[in-house]
Amino acid sequence: MNRLAKNFLHIAVWLAIAVFPVASFGADGSSFKPPAGERVAIVVFEDLECPRCALAYPQVWDAANAHHVHVMLHDFPLQMHPWSFDAAVYARYFDTKSQKLGDDFRGYIFKNQPQIDKQNLRQYVDKFASDNKAPIPFVFDSDGQLKAKVIADRELGTQIGLQHTPTIFVIGNGGAATPPVEIEDYSKLGQAVEEMLQKSPAPPSAKKTAPKKTPTKKTEKK
Repeated sequence: MNRLAKNFLHIAVWLAIAVFPVASFGADGSSFKPPAGERVAIVVFEDLECPRCALAYPQVWDAANAHHVHVMLHDFPLQMHPWSFDAAVYARYFDTKSQKLGDDFRGYIFKNQPQIDKQNLRQYVDKFASDNKAPIPFVFDSDGQLKAKVIADRELGTQIGLQHTPTIFVIGNGGAATPPVEIEDYSKLGQAVEEMLQKSPAPPSAKKTAPKKTPTKKTEKK
């Protein structure tokens, strides 16, 4: 093999690694199950400072709302991102007010992501809190429970071999018949949900039993 061919081969290998860094080492989503009574769910591991997560977030919710499926959000703040961990803890605080408020906060952070840094993050948090009439105390996680939840999510992601953010799975309730599907092309998320719904059995409907009637005793007239 001449030198030009070797150089071309090296470039081709480098491009393959750069473009498809996790093609052969995807995370294992087999341990995830939809919530009780649900046929299908979307599992998302995200980093609030990750640009690709910001792109995926509205598409995840578009697919979930269109097909009426549950979204299971998990935090996976990367060490390289200086404010993503703190933002995840703030999101957990708003979750305690309502799940919708927490989800809306994540969307707000993603929308403003390019302007946020570690120094001004709290200003954006306070503006969101004020706009939504949900004031946040200066010290809001004194017992560390919210921080612990973020750490637990990150450890879970590490355990299943997470390689990148976002990592998105579509999961079904059919066990081995519906293995989790990891989504790389977000535009195909809705299609993947539809296909999973077709393979996932509907939960059995509870049979209603007619209430037993207690026979009334007739009293004899004296």
